Amino acid sequence: MFDYDAEMQFYRPHFQAACAVRAEDRVLDVGCGGGQTTRDAAADAARVLGVDLSERMLEHARRQPLPNVTYLLADAATYDFESFDLIISRFGVMFFEDLVGAFTNLRRALRPGGRLVALVWQPRADNEWARMIPEAIGGTFRDESPFALGSETVTREILTAAGFAGSSFTSVRERLYYGADAETAYDNVLRLREPQALLAELSPVAAEKAREALRATLAAHDTGNGVLFDSAAWIIRAE
Repeated sequence: MFDYDAEMQFYRPHFQAACAVRAEDRVLDVGCGGGQTTRDAAADAARVLGVDLSERMLEHARRQPLPNVTYLLADAATYDFESFDLIISRFGVMFFEDLVGAFTNLRRALRPGGRLVALVWQPRADNEWARMIPEAIGGTFRDESPFALGSETVTREILTAAGFAGSSFTSVRERLYYGADAETAYDNVLRLREPQALLAELSPVAAEKAREALRATLAAHDTGNGVLFDSAAWIIRAE
């Protein structure tokens, strides 16, 4: 399984600081995955609910139980949540099919004066990893949903339509970590769905050339302290 927590490690302190969890907070973590952000919030919060669509990821999260943490398999776009003081999400809210509808549902889950803090990708063009990895394979990733909230203007309109106020956007540029060395990074990238899909479309000869090109790209990003790609994200805050 790809280690998303390791990949996102340089964003972790930025996100924790932005969330500013308080001792009395009841927190909802949307798209909690393996639970790292849920556990981070639980270190300061009264209680935290982590919600995700993947039972496999939730099984991973439950391996590190905490007394003030529970996990729920549910679609945050439609689930009837109780009331929370803070909703957080690390790269999880971009994937809703109906963004206005989903954010409206999340807004209903916030008590009056509650806060939303989300970390989302800026546009693909501003993310080196999202350009260079598919280019090395000789194609383009089809799934644009990771960048659905990349436009500040569009995202602000979505949040306003959903009933949020006072939204702010903070640009954060950090590196993504793909592994300790190029070969480890190669194995990690090939665990991802879209590189697999691109390679599957190629003939055996073309696929082998694409694999070698991918290896070369990853080797060129081996810093000696890991294979790193530049990236750009927004920290969104709204009430």
